[in-house]
Amino acid sequence: MRIVIPLLLTLSVGFSFADQQGETNVWEPPYGLKQLPIWPGPVPDARPFTGPETLKTNTTDLVAGRPWLVVENVSQPTITVFPPKGKNTGAAAVVFPGGGYWILAMDLEGTEICDWLTSKGIAAILLKYRVPGEGKPPRSGCYPNSAEALEDAQRTLSLVRFHAAEWKIDPHKIGVIGFSAGGHLVAATSTLFDKRLYKPVDAADKESCRPDFGIAVFPGHLLENTSKDFELNPYVPVTGKTPPTLLIQAEDDPVDPVENSLVYFEALKKAGVPAEIHLYAHGGHAFGLRRTEQPITAWPQLAETWLQTIGMVSK
Repeated sequence: MRIVIPLLLTLSVGFSFADQQGETNVWEPPYGLKQLPIWPGPVPDARPFTGPETLKTNTTDLVAGRPWLVVENVSQPTITVFPPKGKNTGAAAVVFPGGGYWILAMDLEGTEICDWLTSKGIAAILLKYRVPGEGKPPRSGCYPNSAEALEDAQRTLSLVRFHAAEWKIDPHKIGVIGFSAGGHLVAATSTLFDKRLYKPVDAADKESCRPDFGIAVFPGHLLENTSKDFELNPYVPVTGKTPPTLLIQAEDDPVDPVENSLVYFEALKKAGVPAEIHLYAHGGHAFGLRRTEQPITAWPQLAETWLQTIGMVSK
């Protein structure tokens, strides 16, 4: 069956939230764009959820003095395609918001990232992947504890490549960018692409789910499942086929220690993968793109230059 799709953090528990238009309000994409389901039928490995998807606003943990949107209880994953503005470079990036595999920071690490990418001529595909909700165990979690989020990510990469001509995307320039838990998802898709976690459901799944590049910003979960210090999570098996990767993190990150980036970078270099890492003394966690006086908020310029150096966009 062919799906035809039209073009169109781990963070502190106990957030204070303000409801957006009621407790059952759900996230909607910006005006003129559509949310599109990624699965043609039942989602694989579905689990019972404790309630409907909700959209709330975090009004206490401000970023650059501003609140940010939180999505909980995602049981039906979707993508939203943000076409490039101005010149189309042909490149595309699937965006993975963070949230500790419990929530999704849907604007801070989602739509705001998409707006930046599209302003550079890069198509952005925002993935709303499955998460059960803050304080509502079990978490969707990361592979191998749970396959849900990675299944959604693998499916999305194949879908984007399947619709590349329709969406005016170069099928050899499709990458991923993610934050915190989403940064782990960058590493997982970059290393587990030859092990699709679900049975193919249609022609889209004949397309590769390997990203052509990865950008991981303050990634987490890369130190888990290990028996000694400074050892990479064995379920992120870096090889020479792992795509070029850029890592961005602050050394004073209080949520995901900087060793997450360092241990992944070391594995990439040992495997001969083109990799670049930028560490800042200060910046904390979940800074997104919002401008502050901290030097770390200049990271998008580094990412733009890096995308040029690996041939994803022209100089």
